[in-house]
Amino acid sequence: MKPPCRRLTLSLSRLVIVIFLVLIHIALVAADAFDTLTVQREIIEAWPLFDCPQCMDKKEQLHTKSMAVGNHQIEKDIDIIVTYTDTSGAIRIRTVKSKDLSASWSLEDQHDTRVLDTNELSANEHADVNEQPLKTPFPMHPAKLRRRALRQERRDRRTAELIQGGDKRETQMRSAAIERAKTFDTSVKAKYSIWRKEYESPNSDSTLKLMLDQIIMAKAYASIAKAKNATAIYDSLIKHSKRSQQAIGEATYDIDRAKEMGHILSLAKDQFYDCILMARKLRVMLQSTEANVEEVKKKSASLTQLAAKTVPRPLHCLPLVLTTDYFLLSDEKKKFSNSRSLEDPSLYHYAIFSDNVLATSVVVNSTVLHAKEPGKHVFHIVTDKLNFAAMKMWFLVNSPAGSTIQVQNVDDFTWLNSSYCPVLRQLESSRMKEYYFKAHQTSSLAAGSDNLKYRNPKYLSMLNHLRFYLPEVYPKLDKILFLDDDIVVQKDLTPLWSVDLHGMVNGAVETCKESFHRFDKYLNFSNPKISDNFDPDACGWAFGMNMFDLKEWKKRDITGIYHGWQNMNEERTLWKLGTLPPGLITFYNLTHPLDRGWHVLGLGYDPALNQTEIENAAVVHYNGNYKPWLDLAISKYKSYWSRYVIFDNPYLQLCNINTFMLS
Repeated sequence: MKPPCRRLTLSLSRLVIVIFLVLIHIALVAADAFDTLTVQREIIEAWPLFDCPQCMDKKEQLHTKSMAVGNHQIEKDIDIIVTYTDTSGAIRIRTVKSKDLSASWSLEDQHDTRVLDTNELSANEHADVNEQPLKTPFPMHPAKLRRRALRQERRDRRTAELIQGGDKRETQMRSAAIERAKTFDTSVKAKYSIWRKEYESPNSDSTLKLMLDQIIMAKAYASIAKAKNATAIYDSLIKHSKRSQQAIGEATYDIDRAKEMGHILSLAKDQFYDCILMARKLRVMLQSTEANVEEVKKKSASLTQLAAKTVPRPLHCLPLVLTTDYFLLSDEKKKFSNSRSLEDPSLYHYAIFSDNVLATSVVVNSTVLHAKEPGKHVFHIVTDKLNFAAMKMWFLVNSPAGSTIQVQNVDDFTWLNSSYCPVLRQLESSRMKEYYFKAHQTSSLAAGSDNLKYRNPKYLSMLNHLRFYLPEVYPKLDKILFLDDDIVVQKDLTPLWSVDLHGMVNGAVETCKESFHRFDKYLNFSNPKISDNFDPDACGWAFGMNMFDLKEWKKRDITGIYHGWQNMNEERTLWKLGTLPPGLITFYNLTHPLDRGWHVLGLGYDPALNQTEIENAAVVHYNGNYKPWLDLAISKYKSYWSRYVIFDNPYLQLCNINTFMLS
């Protein structure tokens, strides 16, 4: 057992010796690294890296402080012998000057020993730095700073010049665009296709005019050639004429095609030219073209009237659904509340006579929305028997907040009969029926276009003539504001009740502009009854928004005046149709003109109205055939009406009345 124990002891001894040698080597390497760092620090502090005067002065102050001992300064340099051990373990000796030592070294004296603390020096150094802070970590030469400032100044100046130049160029471009717009001719110069190739044919106008003239001459010569049995030249003229018409339709005004046609025409001229015969042919063609134009105009007017009377399917669906639900209600639920205020003269009363549920709802909604005191507004709605249930059901379900609604049936006015009302008596006569309904006997659409206008239901409905019986319909009211169903209210209308009518019966906005919309447009001044009693240049006014003084109405017997003139017009010799002509006669010299801002008309026929006047108006009126609920409506005016339609209403959704339909 001794040999193994001896070998173990020997191994442990060797291991201890190796560990001891490794520790000694580590200590020597650490001492050498420490000495190297110390020498490098002394060299760095001995050779300053700063070149600015402030840094040099500060370094000198720190060096002076480091050499201070007791109360006196060391005035001469001292050689100091330093001993140290290198990495190999050998002892070495080195001579160092005292001025080259760093501030971390301390000097001891026998009489007054004082160690200069490096913390004190660091504190003093920070204090000096705080007293004179450096703006930049590396100060630059003054010349370089001046160059930098000059470069920045040039950059700023160039930026300002570019901005100013850009504004100037923009102003010039804007002025040039305005000047070009002034000289731009918006009239159509025989360009019948919007897909013109303007840049390919700079003389397209003259080329088009030439081609059109050639087609006319080709037709004339073709007619002569056919009469003389010149088949070859006839076929050639017809063929080139069709090609030219096709080119015009495609907006390809090719001068080569015009030259080909000119060559054929020259051949035809050499064979068939006769001045008298050609003049006769051209005259016949002119008369035929004029007749075609007149026929197209009549068809257009006829179709426009037909489209204006046609009710879109969704609007026809709405009253049907409402009527069905109305008759499912109990008798108690068919009554409106607040019926006591219907005859209160201190409130603001409106009269609306209509058979259009959706249009009437827009009038009521827009009025209530802009009213400052909705609870003081009362709406009296009169409709016909066919739409009474639908109209009442709509306002039972969609009653405006705070306002009072009354819906009446015109057939319930038993006093309104043919013995009292001349219009009803005339409508029941055979001659009036023939006058209004004979258009269906015509052989063509164009031939019946003149009478088709008279067949418009509004001229045959008593709702249109009920406005002349307001005191009979509302006997306990003093004032009432009459509104058509094709208007939209954009402001509070309550100030109208404060307008002084100066003893007049009717307050309305005048519509005459120079010679337009004056009495001679509506009345037959060739009849002595008209010419002896009225001025042809008198200014007309508009129904649609009228303030009527019912007290003054009764005093002056306005309804009696209306009856008298209606009886005189039984043969339709004073005016043709409508309610405006008898209104102008009945309220002649009894109408007070209101400010034009109250009522702007023309949104149903004039696409060139002033947009600012429309937006600032209290009431806008879609008078004309282009009603806002029809496809015929002028698109840019539709939004003024459709914004007051309640599109999320279940009835409107059920009938597919949405924003897409009315936009």
